[in-house]
Formats: sequence, structure tokens, C-alpha cells
Amino acid sequence: MSDTTFTPAARRSRSLPRINTRVIVMTLYLLFLLLPIYWLLNMSLKTNTEILGDFTLWPRNLTFANYATILTDPSWYTGYINSLIYVVMNTVISLTVALPAAYAFSRYHFMGDKHLFFWLLTNRMAPPAVFALPFFQLYSSIGLFDTHIAVALAHCLFNVPLAVWILEGFMRGVPKEIDETAYIDGYSFGGFFVKIFMPLISSGIGVAAFFCFMFSWVELLLSRTLTTVDAKPIAATMTRTVSASGLDWGVLAAAGVLTIIPGALVIWFVRNYIAKGFALGRV
Repeated sequence: MSDTTFTPAARRSRSLPRINTRVIVMTLYLLFLLLPIYWLLNMSLKTNTEILGDFTLWPRNLTFANYATILTDPSWYTGYINSLIYVVMNTVISLTVALPAAYAFSRYHFMGDKHLFFWLLTNRMAPPAVFALPFFQLYSSIGLFDTHIAVALAHCLFNVPLAVWILEGFMRGVPKEIDETAYIDGYSFGGFFVKIFMPLISSGIGVAAFFCFMFSWVELLLSRTLTTVDAKPIAATMTRTVSASGLDWGVLAAAGVLTIIPGALVIWFVRNYIAKGFALGRV
């Protein structure tokens, strides 16, 4: 039996730890994604003089005055309240309309069902600028201009088709035999749908609610066109921060940080539903 001999270089190569390339690539990718968020937070804790002055990786003179301005100035914090009101209204309306529509598409076949389903998706494909002028004229005529319900209904134009598309995929995964068994057991359609069917597609409802919330929260064109004062969202307020002294960079950065928080909270609460949606191949 022959002895195996190693050179000093071979011994050193065996003693060195192996570099995991995947970990390095993932770390660099996450740093690249988090850099804009960190820089936004960094700017929000600085004064305008420091922001426009020397390049610094962290605030030299830490200040929370920018956040105090947003939380005490009605022109700022009412924007967040208005945004949350019409976003929640839109999410509720979109899911209420999309649930029975998606059930019909998943369970029944009727003349033109595929064409109607495709037409719904084309509304999601169209840019909001196409519908800004018709909505403006319509809402001005019926007295809904500058109201929360006006923005909520306008956002239904692209959120309802998205919710229908997502929910229809989850509903197709539920066997039709469950519907028939529930009817045999004496359930009405409403009782079956609420007590049995909706819990089975809870993941799909969570995913649809998440996307409706996010698309309505970040949409700017329609929400800015259809509001002026009473229902003006925070996104519209952030575009009007120019004063006689110039752009208030610190307050604008603080507003951006606070705008990220609701979306992050929604992602945290529905993260399991989103993961199931990706696993089922519908998201």
C-alpha cells in the first residue's frame, strides 16, 4: 500500500475554506437593492445644507426635523390618510367584484367567456393616461371629482382584471366535486362560498389583495388628475415640494421613507400567501 504525499502548496489549498460563490453573488445583489433605500433614509436624517454639501455616507448632524414636519403639517400627513382611505376602498371593492366574477370564469362556460376574459386583461395592459381624461370629465359631471371614491373606482379599472385573473387560477385548482357535495349537504350558494370555498382559496385572496393594494398605492397619474385638495394623495403632495428657497430634499426623502412603510407592512402580513401563489404558478 503506497503512501500519498502532499506538497506544501497542496496542504495549504486543502486547509483554506472554500468560497461560496452563490452567497457572494446574493449578498452583492441584496446590497445593490438596499442601497437606494439606505440612501433615502440617510438623506431623510440630514439637513438640506448637508445634503447639498459634502458627500457623506451617514448624517454628521443627525436630525428628525424632516419627519416632524411631515407628522405635524396637515398638508403632508393628510396625504397619507387620503391615500390609505382610497387604497383600502379600492382593495375591498376589487375583491368584492372579482370573487364572483372569477368563480363564474372558473366554473361555467358561456358564449364569449374567453373573449370577455381577454378583454378584462386588456384593461390592465392599457396605460392609465388613456383613461385620465374620460374619468376627469365623467367625475366632474356627476360631482365625484376630488373624492376618495372617485380614485378608488378609477383604480378598479386595472385592479379588478388583475384580481379576477389571479383568483380564477386558484379557483380552478379547487375540484368541482366540493361544490356539489356542499349543495347535497344543504348549503346555499352564499353559505358554501363564504364558509367553504373562500377558506380554500385564502392564499389567492391574500395575493390578490396584496397586488390591488400595491398597484393602487403607487399609482400617481389618475390619483393626481382626479384630486385637488380634499382627497389629494401623498404621491401628489411629494411632487409639489418646490418652494421659493428650492427643493426641500430632506422632507421629500422623509416622505419617501414613510411611503415605503405601508407597502412593507402589507408584504410582511401576506408573505406566506405570496409564496403559495408562486408555488402554484399563478403569481
